[in-house]
Amino acid sequence: MDAFKNYILQNWILILILAAFGIVLGTTGFIDKKATRRLYVLIGVVFALSISVFIEFYYEAEFSFRTARTVLMAIRYSATPFIIAQIIYALIKKEKPYIFIPAGVLLIIDVISIFTGIVFSVNESNDLVRGPLGYLPFIIAGLYCALLIYLLVKRSNKRMLEIIPIVFLGVAFLSGLIFPFVFGPTFAEIFCSTVAISLFIFYVFSILQLTKKDALTGLLNRQAYYSETARSFKDITAVVSLDMNGLKAINDTYGHDAGDEALITLALCISKACKIKQSSYRMGGDEFVVVCRKTSEDDVKKLIDRVNKLIGETKYTCSIGYCYQKDGFLGLDNLLKKSDEEMYKNKAEFYKNKK
Repeated sequence: MDAFKNYILQNWILILILAAFGIVLGTTGFIDKKATRRLYVLIGVVFALSISVFIEFYYEAEFSFRTARTVLMAIRYSATPFIIAQIIYALIKKEKPYIFIPAGVLLIIDVISIFTGIVFSVNESNDLVRGPLGYLPFIIAGLYCALLIYLLVKRSNKRMLEIIPIVFLGVAFLSGLIFPFVFGPTFAEIFCSTVAISLFIFYVFSILQLTKKDALTGLLNRQAYYSETARSFKDITAVVSLDMNGLKAINDTYGHDAGDEALITLALCISKACKIKQSSYRMGGDEFVVVCRKTSEDDVKKLIDRVNKLIGETKYTCSIGYCYQKDGFLGLDNLLKKSDEEMYKNKAEFYKNKK
């Protein structure tokens, strides 16, 4: 009973954050059902880890607890990479389960270490001793953290409102890798709370962006296009128009779920291809636009090459056109009109060649 009371006392903030996160997930409908289920799994894993960590440190002074403590240490060292992998699996669309392979390999090594001490062990004085692979869990977790940040930034719209929570999430996980060496292993006692708070803040920031983002693809929407281009038209040097080929046929033949999957894939290719100062928007249906600010015509052509290359690796195709200006006198409407005209010429050529 005392242990239960101490757990509640030490982890009350964590419990509240996880409960709030679960409630928000269930009521906002911000992300698709598959990602929501994966985040619920993540909440469960973080909660279970907090119990494991509490038991490990609550009974660490008891010599009879050495074997059990070693098992709990294996769980703790293996959990962080699994948690970050689960975040990637939940937040990054179209991510495959193979993302868990490095975490699974580390789990096997940590289990082996229970018997061999290859990663860690507990000596006769009940102190932690690192083995030859003692830093491997931190290295694997660090690589996962770097991958998470890279993927989130790569697939974002490169807006400060999106970058800030990504940085916040990265700092939270980096603290879990660095602070144990600064404050000792007891930092693990607040690691779960650190993860929960940073994830919750990341999700809340994502909700705040709903008015500017397309719910299906995650790209900026038509409203964002008009509001942002009106504020910074002088910086716009090019507009790229993109239109998916054959979306109606996909919808008619395979259903709208297949059509949605096609649009998500195309949007992912566009967002991956865009660099800084290149913003992608879904204007509606299968129509997309990339606005390039202070970008040379050569860089615009490289952008189109990247889009074509990425889409070429899928089973879909799209038609692309662009309009470039040097002096800013064309006006946004004319830029978009000329870009659309070139895109429709390419689309007509595509269907002509397809016959």
